[in-house]
Amino acid sequence: MSINEKTHWREKELSYDQVIDKYPDIPPILALKIDVSRRGIAYTDAAFAKVDPNKHHVEPFNYMIGHGKQISPIGLFLRDGSVICQGHQEVYDWTYRDPYILDVVDDKLVIVDNDRIFEEAKFWEKPDFYDKYTSNGTPMREIASARPQRLTIAPATKCHFWDVPKEGCKYCALFSAHRSADDEGDIRDDKWFDDVTETVNEALKQKGRYASFHMTAGSTLSGEEIFDDEVDLYIKTLKAAEKVIDAKKFPVKLVASAFSKKQLQRMYEETAITTYTTDLEVLNKNLFGWVCPGKNRLVGYDEWKHRLYDAVEIFGRGNVDCGIVGGVETAQPNGFEDEQEALNNVLTEAEEIASHGVSFADCVWNTLPGAIFMKQKTPSLEYYVQLALGLAEVRRKNGLYIYTDDYRRCGNHPNTDLARID
Repeated sequence: MSINEKTHWREKELSYDQVIDKYPDIPPILALKIDVSRRGIAYTDAAFAKVDPNKHHVEPFNYMIGHGKQISPIGLFLRDGSVICQGHQEVYDWTYRDPYILDVVDDKLVIVDNDRIFEEAKFWEKPDFYDKYTSNGTPMREIASARPQRLTIAPATKCHFWDVPKEGCKYCALFSAHRSADDEGDIRDDKWFDDVTETVNEALKQKGRYASFHMTAGSTLSGEEIFDDEVDLYIKTLKAAEKVIDAKKFPVKLVASAFSKKQLQRMYEETAITTYTTDLEVLNKNLFGWVCPGKNRLVGYDEWKHRLYDAVEIFGRGNVDCGIVGGVETAQPNGFEDEQEALNNVLTEAEEIASHGVSFADCVWNTLPGAIFMKQKTPSLEYYVQLALGLAEVRRKNGLYIYTDDYRRCGNHPNTDLARID
């Protein structure tokens, strides 16, 4: 199916302009960002010709990039300073909607749909440390990655919920390359922690680049108590970074498994961590069991929520987030078929969770190769706009705030992007 043939969905959904008219509280540029995240964006040859590996933040060809190029930019700037955390997306036969197009007009990169220019865009700039090496000879780009104002270290690349076939989260494509791999790539010795210290030190030489520090990885289930080894790895990694950061506490965002209260207390007391996120993914107990079978079997929906509430006692109201994959509650055959029913369910559950001091960070569900749900149909733009507005209102009503997850420090969550206009 060609891109030009992928137009049938337009007759069934409100258009971008209709959504903007119907929901005046959503900034048009944020609605565009949501829609690009939902549908993806494909680069023309002219856009690829604008890529300068010496200047722009690019990553090597991987399984998610099927365009035949050796490298691809991983994100775009919009003119308001917000970001799209997405590079070129290939169009597959099963893709339900055609993507936006990144093209060049009058020598400028522009986002185009149906021959209409929506916005000018720019590629992310490459971090200064990316072409440097540690004293152990390790490329620093293998130790840390970066968004425009956030430094990220992922100490483990395998999610062990996939150790049992099909028990990983069905929407997830992030760890598909590691599902059948051995664990040797995630063994971290003293040299690796030395590399972390050197990389963070080098990254911080780029003054004004980073507003926060971010850590995340796949779940590690081993230890005397489930997740003990994951906690140990995060603590060691944070301590390695803290060697070159002269502060008892600094903006650290940890996105991790649902740690017990004892584990969370260790994290808080032994490191500089200031906020904590653990992801329920889908705000419905029955759907959680279907979408996230490993999480459900080993922890469970109610216990995952309880651990979020325990985290609030340690980190404080507004410093604990629940990540969700917005829209995955409509996946079939078990999800909601009616978008309004799905929205009501999500916002009702979100209100209950937020009343305990937990905020939300919603991602836009986009189907990608490697995910079990890669051939699913995601919801309409109207649904995502309603979800962003609804979650933002839940946050305001409960007096919660966004610190390490706003549009500058992350940029991947429509509801937290709205915090800048509160």
